[in-house]
Amino acid sequence: MPKNINKYGLIGKSIDYSFSKKFFNQKFLNENLNNCSYENFDIDSIEELPKVLTDYSIKGLNVTIPYKESVIKFLNYVDPIAKKIGAVNTIKVDKKKSLIGYNTDYIGFKQSIEPCISNHKKALILGTGGAAKAIVHALQTLKIKTSLVSREKNKDYINYEAISKKVINEHTIIINCTPLGTHPNTKDSPKIPYEYISNNHLCYDLIYNPIKTKFLTKCEKAGALIINGEKMLKNQATESWKIWNS
Repeated sequence: MPKNINKYGLIGKSIDYSFSKKFFNQKFLNENLNNCSYENFDIDSIEELPKVLTDYSIKGLNVTIPYKESVIKFLNYVDPIAKKIGAVNTIKVDKKKSLIGYNTDYIGFKQSIEPCISNHKKALILGTGGAAKAIVHALQTLKIKTSLVSREKNKDYINYEAISKKVINEHTIIINCTPLGTHPNTKDSPKIPYEYISNNHLCYDLIYNPIKTKFLTKCEKAGALIINGEKMLKNQATESWKIWNS
């Protein structure tokens, strides 16, 4: 391995399933970027981030569940869009070793769903975490109204138990922003009334492993158009690479 290696990686918890490491290392191989490497930094707490960054060869990081919001306190600067969203999934380490936070999730998602939304006006977002916040921002730029669903009872969210036929009918886009159904727990799925989903619906799962989650399988069986998170992942990864090298 070259002496002046540029390291990149993914910060998260229980991330063996992640596609990012494979994506970037394949990119480096295809483009003969022999001075670049990408690895997973699987940490039990975001408080371990400074320890990771003692490696001064790290030039950039991606951030995934559950640290997209809690990582912000460690950053020297947050891009205005990421600040508005309230979540960061990309960190650039500049020449002064300052940490600059960005959100490329919303770009990746927007690019992947935009060709499919011409007849849709409202979206139901399952989950309220960092990923959900990026999705809401992307949909707002596409002039689609959003409602968030949470397990907690909160006046700002719809509780899962309150999802009725009327709610499903009004929201013709349904997006799973929770980790339910991710490998290896592939039998899990959000608890919504799938019997009310129809061929009028577009159902999107941010999960990409497995390719077709139980959520997507149920929605497809009900007649919905389905999309998984693989294209979003590739899009946001490409945007991350642009940021790291700008």
